[in-house]
Amino acid sequence: MSSNILIVESKNDKYFLQAIIRYLNFNIEVAPPIIISEDDYRAMNGLNPTKLKDALKDLKADIQKGEIERVGIVIDIDDQLEIERINFVNQCIQEVFSESQLLEKVKEFININFDGCNIELACYFTNFNGQGELETVLKMIKSQNSDYADCLETWKDCLNNHNKSITVKEFNKFWVSLYLRFDTCSKKEKKQAERKCSFESAMIEKAWIWDFEHPTLNDLKKFLQMFC
Repeated sequence: MSSNILIVESKNDKYFLQAIIRYLNFNIEVAPPIIISEDDYRAMNGLNPTKLKDALKDLKADIQKGEIERVGIVIDIDDQLEIERINFVNQCIQEVFSESQLLEKVKEFININFDGCNIELACYFTNFNGQGELETVLKMIKSQNSDYADCLETWKDCLNNHNKSITVKEFNKFWVSLYLRFDTCSKKEKKQAERKCSFESAMIEKAWIWDFEHPTLNDLKKFLQMFC
């Protein structure tokens, strides 16, 4: 029986997408439920061409067995232009599937043919207003009071006053970490913080701390619905 595969950058991306997919399974009104099992993810553990190519190569055997119908690549846009990210993905695809079509847009399938096999492949770049990464999106869709995390802005001002700096990416990751540990974890949970206040726990056991109806997620939802 064929299935759909999402290739993602990291475990956190995996947990995040799994949470949205679980949510959509019960809330998609027009499209049928998304059928992507919890095991159908290939985490790239950091973005670079070699890892993406390796992830695609690993799929070949499953594709040849007829076990895969559609592949989605979900990576952060970071500070790149969309066309730069598309070119990056195309380069990796061409090195693994030399006769394949080229991606021209996000959220649009291309056909990949090799050794008598055919699959569809599309990509999506995690972003907010065309920039950022997973943590940028998470800041936008938080649903709970975030006083502890928001006070990091004052800390950042203090750093600037001392001629120190922190990148936007580092700041956002720190923000999410504090939101999980201090804004959304109870005193009891903090006693088992490594497990109860972890990102995995936040997506599996406490998905309510995120607003999955936030407009920021609309494009991502459209992409996921392509795999129904």
